[in-house]
Amino acid sequence: MSRTTFNWHGVWAIYRFEMARAARTVWQSLVAPVITTSLYFVVFGAAIGSRIAQVDGVTYGSFIVPGLIMLALFTQSISNASFGIYFPKFTGTIYELLSAPVSYLEIVLAYVGAAATKSIVLGLIILATAALFVPIQILHPVWMVGFLVLTVTTFSLFGFIVGIWANNFEQLQFVPMLVVTPLTFLGGAFYSVDMLPPSWRTLALFNPVVYLISGFRWSFYGTADVGVELSLAITLAFFAICLAMVAWIFRTGYRLKN
Repeated sequence: MSRTTFNWHGVWAIYRFEMARAARTVWQSLVAPVITTSLYFVVFGAAIGSRIAQVDGVTYGSFIVPGLIMLALFTQSISNASFGIYFPKFTGTIYELLSAPVSYLEIVLAYVGAAATKSIVLGLIILATAALFVPIQILHPVWMVGFLVLTVTTFSLFGFIVGIWANNFEQLQFVPMLVVTPLTFLGGAFYSVDMLPPSWRTLALFNPVVYLISGFRWSFYGTADVGVELSLAITLAFFAICLAMVAWIFRTGYRLKN
């Protein structure tokens, strides 16, 4: 007889294990990103903030806060989720997990939920840290929380995919370091896309990160490079694509059963 009840105990066990691992690596998970963000404020605030008074009516130091938070969330969500599922593959315990009385949905929910939780905590800590350096105003707090949760969940799903795809630790670091981080720097994290020449602005609009940062920044200051509806639609589309890819991976057993 097939199991029809949801295994909350199994989900909680995996989730608790992943959160305990984060507690053991608190320096890497929380302290290091906060220090890095603080350095961004010092460097960019001194080097660029003294030359750019305001961007779209917002002081430059405050303007870059949403971009810095997004930069940390993108990389940490991917890293947390990818390492969480890659480590069982590396040690061979993935087969015990696949044979345990937990469904694929429960496995994804536990790993992605843990990665998203860690990223949300990190984002809130960075937000509190940023408030020590610059004045911050959140005009649309509900939208801010919505974009925050949707973004970390989407990129945790993406990180889950990366963790299954990766065959070694080098591949595990390839996507967040050499793909996502450059796209974030080119996606308006430290400037408005409207400041670019017309040809470069058109090219920048093909970068999906632009829409994520723009929507998140709008929730703070009511200013955005693109419409908030379009930002939300792009984010939801990326979430749906990641969800479909995860479903395909478990349906085919891609790099899980061999």
